[in-house]
Amino acid sequence: MTTAPAPWNLDQRQFWLHGHQPSEAVGFDPKTGMWNVYGYAEALDVLSAPKTFSSYTGRLMPQEDQFAEGNLVQMDPPAHNKLRKLVSHAFTPKVVANLEPRISELTRELLDAAAGSGRMELVRDLAYPLPVIVIAELLGVPSSDRHLFKQWVDAMMQQSQEFSLDEIADQQNPDMQYATEQFQHLSDYIGEHAAERRKQPREDLLTKLVEAEVDGERLSREEVVNFANVLLVAGHITTTMLLGNTTLCLDAHPQAQESVRADRSKVPAAIEESLRFLSPFAVVARVTNHEAEIGGRTVPADQLLMVWSAAANRDSRQFTAPDTFDITRDPNPHIAFGRGIHFCIGAPLARLEGRVAMNILLDRFPELRTDPDRPPEFQPSPYMTGVNKLPLVTG
Repeated sequence: MTTAPAPWNLDQRQFWLHGHQPSEAVGFDPKTGMWNVYGYAEALDVLSAPKTFSSYTGRLMPQEDQFAEGNLVQMDPPAHNKLRKLVSHAFTPKVVANLEPRISELTRELLDAAAGSGRMELVRDLAYPLPVIVIAELLGVPSSDRHLFKQWVDAMMQQSQEFSLDEIADQQNPDMQYATEQFQHLSDYIGEHAAERRKQPREDLLTKLVEAEVDGERLSREEVVNFANVLLVAGHITTTMLLGNTTLCLDAHPQAQESVRADRSKVPAAIEESLRFLSPFAVVARVTNHEAEIGGRTVPADQLLMVWSAAANRDSRQFTAPDTFDITRDPNPHIAFGRGIHFCIGAPLARLEGRVAMNILLDRFPELRTDPDRPPEFQPSPYMTGVNKLPLVTG
């Protein structure tokens, strides 16, 4: 199948999901005031050159600047490298592998709770709670508060419109103000737990952040809070969308699902192809530190670049039959987890959660399929690709 099934009702603005690509790999959009990078090679060039293309977009986006301190996503070397090392030990292959029994236990508990009716809603029942419980337990915040995390994060992610640079820079923009307010709620929540850890340390990642030193100095409250926010938000959103998207893709491609069910060693390949085919985070932003050439175009200094990794993952110059979901694709060098120094630190954990959960889901429900009476609902934001709701028939 080379086109998305009609019931998916995918956003037309996500042109790559409809078999379309722009005529140029790099282009300037005067309407938004931004440069767009669509090509795979061009995206790699940008993501792999932090000295030229800065991650600190806050200098052009005042709304983001207040949350930039300690935010790994917004940081450049050398500060980025120093802070990343503080938590890299929590995501080593050995540490992540040791989480497998807990991930299996949680998956079974969540599916047990959802069993009985012959139907389930994957995001609500498994794809959201599983990764948020895991990352909350690692950080040391109550996973029972996950309804609050979802409320705040959903409010930040549910914006359906595209923004121009002027709108982003406008601190009076009501949509941007609302998203900022929701993020502030999450920051206040994390800040309260961080303050408690300073008084009563525990064996958790938040305590390690509170006690950590960089160049002989402790992290500030803002650095701890913003650092933890990134781990909590990014630590579950990717896996939530990964699980939903993989389930959806296998349902839409019965031969692939049959192959995966017959040979579970193919589950990781199916996950990787779903990450390429329906890339959860469609775009990342960069700012030019100085004039640079990208894909034959000269981009001035202090320009905002929108690097459309989801479109790059459909670039026919890199991927054969890019609009075909193919679990045998090898190699599959997608950039759904980024590339370069900002490659997703939680990628090994997301992949493990995806593999464990998909195997148990397939074991538990031999006849699992999408609900014909209730089509999937996708994220409304053009900057993300993932299901908000995925009703399934389990028997």
